Amino acid sequence: MDVEKVFHMTGGVGKTSYAENSSLQKKASDMVKHITMETIQELYYALTPKSLGIADLGCSSGPNSLSLMKDIVEVVEGISHKIFQPLPEFRVYLNDLPTNDFNSVFKSLPDFYRNIKKDRNEKGVNPSIFIAGYPGSFYGRLFPNNCLHFIFSSYSLHWLSKVPQALYDEHGKSKNKGNVYISGSSPPSVSEAYWNQFQEDFSLFLKSRSEELVTGGRMVLIILGRIGQDHVDRGNSFFWEILSRSLAISVSQGEIDKEKVDSYHVHFYAPSTNEIEDEVKREGSFEVEKLEMFEIEREVKNGGSYGSAVAMTVRAIQESMLCNHFGNDGIDLDTLFNNYGKIVDEEMAKEEINPITFVLVLKKL
Repeated sequence: MDVEKVFHMTGGVGKTSYAENSSLQKKASDMVKHITMETIQELYYALTPKSLGIADLGCSSGPNSLSLMKDIVEVVEGISHKIFQPLPEFRVYLNDLPTNDFNSVFKSLPDFYRNIKKDRNEKGVNPSIFIAGYPGSFYGRLFPNNCLHFIFSSYSLHWLSKVPQALYDEHGKSKNKGNVYISGSSPPSVSEAYWNQFQEDFSLFLKSRSEELVTGGRMVLIILGRIGQDHVDRGNSFFWEILSRSLAISVSQGEIDKEKVDSYHVHFYAPSTNEIEDEVKREGSFEVEKLEMFEIEREVKNGGSYGSAVAMTVRAIQESMLCNHFGNDGIDLDTLFNNYGKIVDEEMAKEEINPITFVLVLKKL
């Protein structure tokens, strides 16, 4: 499966769209907003560029990306006023895979520009903001040399460039049957395959960004992760365990073929802090300024269950891959994720599920 051609968050603004089911991602971004804004302040004080290059890698199709840009503009405005410098122009590059619903983002631009202008009419100064879409994989070069000052990426870098080939034997059969990700029943070669793929991808990501960022440029990266060396925990890996169990129910009910399920694996990896730091050090282009862990508190909207909210989020993320693998008519997603939500609620009644998120701040050397 060619991930770059298939994978995307569910587009549009419908009930199952990413735009309607990305509140957890927005909450995470808000929780580390102070870190993002502090990083912007330090960067702007140090470099004071006349044209500020900003990229959001993995912008997706929801409202979160433009919300961040509005915050950045406000922070830079405040600093410019303090140090008696003219406001820079803002070059904003929104990046995601080619299959992303960029149209949903572009349709919201008139409102974004209108709100920016409305908020600043009294001041008599309107910032020059140039926003463009940049489709393509961030596992490789995207931008010209030294054109960026700040890179932001939220909930994107735990997605690998591809499903590790080493998960399959010489006959193309899965070594991790019945599991979509690393589980307690997975052989050691499975976690090794995922780790090797993450190393390769993250190293390429760092090398590519080092050529695009100016010296002293910064990156703020929000990424799902894990505590310690054990790949199997009651956090991010457990949510994939629940998807495996939900697919097994669909098999038992005759809705999908077991062989199809056995060959379905996610292109995901939750690294530990040690793995992240080791890779940054090994690649050598960046200095780790900050690496913090946080957990997002449970949030339920409109009286629904937590399980249902998680199920809708996972569906918005996985729908494109599931439909490609099983066929649009080959899987009942409503039933699958209804079962998923029920299992989450049942498990939460027994013991908490605590997915871990890291915020990483890197400075270009």
